[in-house]
Amino acid sequence: MHQLQAPGRAGRAMAEWAKQLAGIKGVVLDISGVLYDSGGEGGGVPIPGSIEAVEKIKASGLKLRFCTNETQATRGKFVAKLQRLGFNILVNEVTAPAPAACRILKERNLRPHLLVHDDLVPEFDQLDKANPNCVVIGDAADNFSYKNLNEAFRVLIGLENPILISLGRGRYYKETDGLKLDVGVYMKALEYACDVQAEVVGKPAERFFQSALAEMEVEPQQAL
Repeated sequence: MHQLQAPGRAGRAMAEWAKQLAGIKGVVLDISGVLYDSGGEGGGVPIPGSIEAVEKIKASGLKLRFCTNETQATRGKFVAKLQRLGFNILVNEVTAPAPAACRILKERNLRPHLLVHDDLVPEFDQLDKANPNCVVIGDAADNFSYKNLNEAFRVLIGLENPILISLGRGRYYKETDGLKLDVGVYMKALEYACDVQAEVVGKPAERFFQSALAEMEVEPQQAL
């Protein structure tokens, strides 16, 4: 006859983890630096174990939403890249800054001057951009030239009520060839030059995460 063993450290850890998950209905995952590192010939490299982790979460029955500050491609192109890397991700599972910004622009009848990556411009195709009354800034990469920054500055400084909308406020991010300056650095430059406070659409803005939770139909206390 086998004697019953007292639960070991691993068993206690699992029990504690199960206790913490009580009442949890959804999971919100970051992407860049969590699921994969961007850059390189293939567009990025999955972080070991991340593909399997996504599959396990989906198999668990928990609702899953991916939040990203990716602003160098449309959401469709970004998801297609992740799928090529092996991730089981759909476009409607991803909350991204550009679609959220477009909703705000439409609600407020704003006409944006865009300082964004060329590959992101199609996200704004349905908006009137003539005679701009605001500036939208994203991770424009090589488009962050003096000429382009100065043009955005001139639009803002010429407005009676300048509005600067930033698709994130990160300082830097990691690609396969090293660290890169992020949109927040250039956002701060325009804030300082124009004496204006940017409205951040994307992480870590509370409204951005609330949008992701609403799309999952999950309350904040029910999510990880």
